Amino acid sequence: MPRGSKAKYTDKQKREAEHIEEGYEQRGVSEKEAKKRAWATVNKMHGGGAKGGSGSKEIKDSSPAKKVVISKQAARHKNVQIQQKSCKNA
Repeated sequence: MPRGSKAKYTDKQKREAEHIEEGYEQRGVSEKEAKKRAWATVNKMHGGGAKGGSGSKEIKDSSPAKKVVISKQAARHKNVQIQQKSCKNA
């Protein structure tokens, strides 16, 4: 099997990678880079391509797929808290 082949991935993993890739492209990432990042995310979540055995279908680590969205107000609030803590420590 040639390097970079996606033959060992399940249909679900392929769909996930496609969906993640679309999200990156919507955020302005180039198509090639979006594809790389998408497959890296799927590999991180599932530990690589499809493997046999008990528990092989479950997601190992879902954290890479979670989007972190912070509103401007929340970001300002977080910065204020950090500044207050640093003032107290000084």
